[in-house]
Amino acid sequence: MWTWGGVMIATTAVAAMTLGCSQPSGTAVVIEDKVYTVTPASVNVKAGIVTGEVTEMKVTERIEKGSGRLVSAAKLTGMLKLKNSSKDQAVRLVGGKIQYIDAQGQPIKLEETRTEPTIKFATYGAERLDPGQDTTQSVDVDFPAEALKAKKLKEIRLELTYIPSPYKEETVNFTVSIGSQ
Repeated sequence: MWTWGGVMIATTAVAAMTLGCSQPSGTAVVIEDKVYTVTPASVNVKAGIVTGEVTEMKVTERIEKGSGRLVSAAKLTGMLKLKNSSKDQAVRLVGGKIQYIDAQGQPIKLEETRTEPTIKFATYGAERLDPGQDTTQSVDVDFPAEALKAKKLKEIRLELTYIPSPYKEETVNFTVSIGSQ
């Protein structure tokens, strides 16, 4: 009985060492972020009564180290801070669209498989700005590979869509008296 049990244990140990404990023959793939600086990294923006700033802009793509194979296509990231500079209008932010413009003033097209770079103000209440209020929105949109070529990209265009509405604060005075008790 012990002999049969010993053979089973030895067979199981050999199988485990051969199948489960062997080292993988290939090496792990290392992915690196390739970061392109955007100059300037921060710009002031003004669209009608909406003012603000785009900060922390950079373009990042993910590359397989060694082979140089593209793992994740380029993306533009940053922060968009907007403020309603009006004194008498509220603003409802609807959305934004980004276009990449070349040296000849023409839009640079994205590859067919990529999505149009848009900004959505999805948080309820964050899309409405009363006079003087501001909001901050992260930007994370696709960036065309063509624009990474030297001297190809001249400017980035941000088209904001918003709905202004009258905003009024009025004071009403009325006469009162308190009767004696």
